[in-house]
Amino acid sequence: MPSPNLRTFQNTIDAFKTKLAEQSAQIHDLKALDELRHQFLSRKRGFVTILIEELKAFAPGEKPAAGQLVNALKNEIQETLAGLEARLKAPAKPKREIDLTLPGEKRYRGAPHPIRLFQREIEDIFLSMGFSVEDGPEIETDYYNFEALNFPLHHPARDDWDTLYITDKLLLRTHTSPVQIRVMEKQKPPIRIVIPGKVFRRDVPDPTHLPMFFQLEGLVVDEGITFAHLKGTLEFFLKRLFGDKIKIRFRPSFFPFTEPSAEVDIECLACGAKDPECRICGGTGWKEILGSGMVDPQVFKNVNIDPEKYSGWAFGLGIDRTAMFAYGISDMRYFFENDLRFIRQFDLK
Repeated sequence: MPSPNLRTFQNTIDAFKTKLAEQSAQIHDLKALDELRHQFLSRKRGFVTILIEELKAFAPGEKPAAGQLVNALKNEIQETLAGLEARLKAPAKPKREIDLTLPGEKRYRGAPHPIRLFQREIEDIFLSMGFSVEDGPEIETDYYNFEALNFPLHHPARDDWDTLYITDKLLLRTHTSPVQIRVMEKQKPPIRIVIPGKVFRRDVPDPTHLPMFFQLEGLVVDEGITFAHLKGTLEFFLKRLFGDKIKIRFRPSFFPFTEPSAEVDIECLACGAKDPECRICGGTGWKEILGSGMVDPQVFKNVNIDPEKYSGWAFGLGIDRTAMFAYGISDMRYFFENDLRFIRQFDLK
């Protein structure tokens, strides 16, 4: 009888592996598993036993390689049978009982944050008037945050800002005004921009103060710009934001980077100037909404813009506080408590 061929022997083993995989997929109880084990590992007529008997016919030089093939098949069979046994003996998972009287499970989707929604509403108004939206770094230098805006090192107005310093020269910006300086350094007039973004001050959290809040500023620089342009633009903006019937007033004020300067108030939306004990306006009937003024000539000199040729105006408002007023929210901290019930109220889609 001729010696068996290694290639033919390998084909036989591969056929047994295929048979093992096919029959393993059909095993669903321990009785069928025992039958499969007997078929492959029986000492009398199991497939492995038959292959071991065939090893005797191999030439001495090929017998070790053939033996390795048989051992590899035997190990694979034993691992497969052990895995099937573990699966069949594992405790059955209890069936989940469904109570059809309960409400269905709902996947909650996200919603735009009310601060972002209000910011976009403001931006859209100014974009419709030909303004562009600018942005800048939240970590600023002392020069851009103060000095270039007419706040010298020992200026008393710095005491009002409660600045959060990182180093002697780096700080978390206290307003978005540094972006005005950066834009005027790179871009010559005409300039019409609004600058929304986060600002930081060392404030103790309370219903109207947080150490981080959102601000939006605007800047216009061109030839022949007057306070009348400032007043007309802000009146148009506030009426688009709060309605045409809103009453507006300008009050003289002071800011180091504008001269003349004005605070802008609107009629109290909560009481309509009719409640002397109103918690929102304090009974005055008015609520301060933003600060504004004509850009100080020294600021133009700091950015190499000729104040004899160009003039401009700027304003700034707190997005959070204005949103509180517009939405009737009594505490600024509600915006940042991550309560989805609160945030979803503003998603109108």
